[in-house]
Amino acid sequence: MSDKTKMIKNKTDIRSSRPQVLVILGTTSAGKTAWGVRLAAELNGEIISADSRQVYRGLDIGTGKDLAEYRLGRKKIPYHLIDVVSPQVRFDLAQYQKLAFRAIADVLQRGKLPIIVGGSGLYLQAVVDNYNLTLTNDISPQRRQWEQLTAEELFKKIRRLKPDFADHLNNSDKNNARRLVRYLEIIQSGDLSTVGRGEALYDFLLLGLDCPNDILRERIVQRLLDQLEKEGLIAEVKRLNGQGVSWERLISFGLEYKFVSRHLLGELTYQEMTEQLGRAIYQFAKRQKTWFRRWERRGAKINWLKDQKTARKKIAAWLKEST
Repeated sequence: MSDKTKMIKNKTDIRSSRPQVLVILGTTSAGKTAWGVRLAAELNGEIISADSRQVYRGLDIGTGKDLAEYRLGRKKIPYHLIDVVSPQVRFDLAQYQKLAFRAIADVLQRGKLPIIVGGSGLYLQAVVDNYNLTLTNDISPQRRQWEQLTAEELFKKIRRLKPDFADHLNNSDKNNARRLVRYLEIIQSGDLSTVGRGEALYDFLLLGLDCPNDILRERIVQRLLDQLEKEGLIAEVKRLNGQGVSWERLISFGLEYKFVSRHLLGELTYQEMTEQLGRAIYQFAKRQKTWFRRWERRGAKINWLKDQKTARKKIAAWLKEST
């Protein structure tokens, strides 16, 4: 056996010895939940959400959190990391990563297959690439300088250095000075996606839903109309504000909550809100695609699929590798 063959075999053996975790990713409105639920039913799996807004209780319609989807016939599919915090509580990337690893371990311990489903690229990457998000004990002179800055000043630095990364930080991350200092440390050390990456904890199979732009646009428009005209999105935003969630906080959640809040505040007419929101969601979906393609260029192996038959073949071959 040649040295090259030995290296390939050793890498394969290491990977196959790790517990397996399936990942279903894609843009908003691509149909990820439906795929995840069906595969979970077939594979004795449980779903772990990777959605940066579905973690909040009460943000249901605007985030597409249709919990009725987590049922197939009479079978209820267990899910994790949905409705875990109040919308008034700050929740950041590091908290998500910690809870996601905990959920994966819990699912595996019960002999089930963890299936991560979502479109929040930064959340997915933090788990799959095992980002090291904890502050180091070594306090450098540079860190001391950064720790004198406000969260706003730190975020501006990150935006200058890594605009694409900055765009994917949620409001809680943006306002967490300690977390921003850590991001700056990683960025200054090199590429966030390589220097911040730890050893892989699991054997991940990444399946991406490849939805053509014209179909994606149609789905986004239809889902938005359903949310507004049938599901009560405006009433949901009113209710959240009535429960003490400030307009500023609602706007910080972006997209549906931002534009509906601006409509309720009298800044946009209903038609202006609908048109601008539809465009904003579509642009967001395009940014999601860009994020996934960039992740691929940095080494992620995403299997882009258009039908469940191909997905099942990929999964069967992957599962067989561990036997």
